[in-house]
Amino acid sequence: MLNINMFSTADKVKGQGVGSAYLELIRMLKKHFPNDFNIEINKHSKSDITHYHTINPSYYFSTFFAKRGRKIGYVHFLPETLEGSLHLPKPIKWIFYKYVIAFYKRMDHIVVVNPTFIPKLEKYGIPKSRITYIPNFVSKKEFYPLNNNEKNSIRHKLEYKDSDFIVASTGQVQTRKGVLDFARLAEANPDVKFIWAGGFSFGKITDGYKELKALVDNPPKNLFFPGIVDRDLIFKYYNIADLFLLPSYNELFPMSVLEAFSCGTPVMLRHLDLYKEIIEGYYVPFDNFNDMNYELKKLKNDSKYLSEMSQKSINASKYYSENHLASIWYDFYISQLKEG
Repeated sequence: MLNINMFSTADKVKGQGVGSAYLELIRMLKKHFPNDFNIEINKHSKSDITHYHTINPSYYFSTFFAKRGRKIGYVHFLPETLEGSLHLPKPIKWIFYKYVIAFYKRMDHIVVVNPTFIPKLEKYGIPKSRITYIPNFVSKKEFYPLNNNEKNSIRHKLEYKDSDFIVASTGQVQTRKGVLDFARLAEANPDVKFIWAGGFSFGKITDGYKELKALVDNPPKNLFFPGIVDRDLIFKYYNIADLFLLPSYNELFPMSVLEAFSCGTPVMLRHLDLYKEIIEGYYVPFDNFNDMNYELKKLKNDSKYLSEMSQKSINASKYYSENHLASIWYDFYISQLKEG
């Protein structure tokens, strides 16, 4: 049996996709490979593989200890992808960014959730041979389509009408997420209901905090900010939504998109390079606010188009399913054991 020690604090702060991805992986490994992998969490014990999910300083120093086995790092972000998320003084930012890369370089091998990270990591001096791309995934037992009666029942409980056209988004309230564009779209479409589920996971150091906090405290009448909510309520929002819209300017591989796919909710995204490489054709793309506004109105007034995009979401969810990714993770861990 392969001993794998997971080091992570990703689930300490609610509302982060990194935490969702971490919990999904742990649950999947324990479910599919109970006789192949012995999974330990944050244990300073001997292991064949130590998989670091977050870059805590204590984890960095632990890499110098013996008996850690093969050291695997999970790369959910790069220094440049943090722009628009955190507001830090320049000296602290410079030190932190240097630390991020130093942490990744301490690993024997790293896993990226975003294939566009690979050439960027090479520029930081990490050989391509030490990098593997494995996408995120979601569980069909947690995120799945409800029937119309179930959806309408939830709508009524959440004080929405059957006839309401609902646009939902989830994620931290940050500048890079395009929250301000989301609010502007709500103002331009008073006949549509908007929901943004998420909050300020990083508090006042969130980039653009003052402006965003003012928006959350006083949003347009048709825009609701429920704050950071449990996954069960997130699941309900995906299902009552006619459209999932994420207007981010800079993304990694958002779990929210995969969760929306899994619920069969049509998806609209800013046409980022990341999406073009991994999910192009499965979502409605837009490049600017006018495109976003046009596509929203088109979807709202064309039920056939909306239905087609719902089916595309279902098709996309099959590739990023738990069963498919389980075999990929199994092969990866076994190959790393041989490397060690």
